[in-house]
Amino acid sequence: MNASWLYLLLAIGFEVSGTVSMKLSEGFSRTGPSIAMGLFYLTSLSFLTLALKRIELGMAYAIWSGLGTAMVALVGVYWFQEHLTPGKLLSLALIIAGVAGLHLSTPSS
Repeated sequence: MNASWLYLLLAIGFEVSGTVSMKLSEGFSRTGPSIAMGLFYLTSLSFLTLALKRIELGMAYAIWSGLGTAMVALVGVYWFQEHLTPGKLLSLALIIAGVAGLHLSTPSS
């Protein structure tokens, strides 16, 4: 795995952490999670910027947003006891399939 793909995975992880911190901030009423949210998002965008040096913009953003969305949904189910309906499960599978399809259909650089 080259550095750009590692940067993209780190960007996704920090974006997910920022979104979880947003939930934990309870509408900015809790200082620690509110500050963490800003730091996580800033770090995520920094890593995304580094990833864009070698990964196409459309590809990187689709993977960043798609996998981030899927991971946040799974965190919601397992950490916040949100319901996982068949429709949600199918939608998550489609997101993952779409990201995989994008990756597989792009020539390696």
